[in-house]
Amino acid sequence: MKPYEIDENGERILEILASDGKSCARDIAMQTGLSEDKVNEYVTRFEEDKIILGYRTNINWQRIKQNDVKALIEVKVTPERKVGFDSVAEMIYRFSEVKSVTLISGSYDLLVQVDGQNLREVALFVSEKLATIKGVVSTATHFMLKKYKEEGVILVEQGTSKRLPVTP
Repeated sequence: MKPYEIDENGERILEILASDGKSCARDIAMQTGLSEDKVNEYVTRFEEDKIILGYRTNINWQRIKQNDVKALIEVKVTPERKVGFDSVAEMIYRFSEVKSVTLISGSYDLLVQVDGQNLREVALFVSEKLATIKGVVSTATHFMLKKYKEEGVILVEQGTSKRLPVTP
């Protein structure tokens, strides 16, 4: 895949939107020195070219849905001739339970994040859906117990440091 051509203004606009998806064209224009029309042109082009894939809000779901279960599943795959890991990855990412699929290096090939309402639901997904896919050799499931930071945002309340001061 050929890298997407982007100039400094476009990159700055993307950085602003990545840190605050609620930024309007007027605010971005003030931060970049561009006109609102020019900012809108960039944003429209980025949306059409699938550089901007959507806008979202980071929500601390741990505080709302305390019984939901999230799991990271390492998946070992036998790659297929001419398509490698892509066809198995596609079969996996089409399941509604799957939140992300990433090709990784190391002992396993894919890292799959799955959300469920309880442990049994995730276990059934692994045993009845994921493990039965042709090309899946093995899996290792890790249940996420607590998130401390997500997308650069700290999710837990920060108290004072418990570390002792270092003296010379």
